[in-house]
Amino acid sequence: QLQLVQSGGGVVQPGGSLRLSCAASGFTLEYYGIGWFRQAPGKEREEVSCVSGSDDGIYYADSGKGRFTIARDNAKNTVYLEMNSLKPEAPAVYLCAATYLAPAQAMCNIPLANASDVWGQGTQVTVSS
Repeated sequence: QLQLVQSGGGVVQPGGSLRLSCAASGFTLEYYGIGWFRQAPGKEREEVSCVSGSDDGIYYADSGKGRFTIARDNAKNTVYLEMNSLKPEAPAVYLCAATYLAPAQAMCNIPLANASDVWGQGTQVTVSS
């Protein structure tokens, strides 16, 4: 069974950092495009960052450029999203998704991402003082 298991969410003060993890179970992440998305209550899902499964491509939404880093650790079969200089925001659920060989920009296209092969369970992030 293909699964993505997420960890690393929580409550952090503005300006702080969090690292989210998305670990694969039952398959190898290396050739999968991986996307990170966020969804706040009552709002549409939006892309955060994606890494390609077919080349070295990486995509960051404008909201995270210069502050977020997406990275693979193939040895641990895990993709991370490092978020620094976090800004105050309403609580949101961060989700990861995987699609075989997906390029980064395609992975971060919401309609395409919604058809991803597998999704994580989500982890809540709250940035508040």
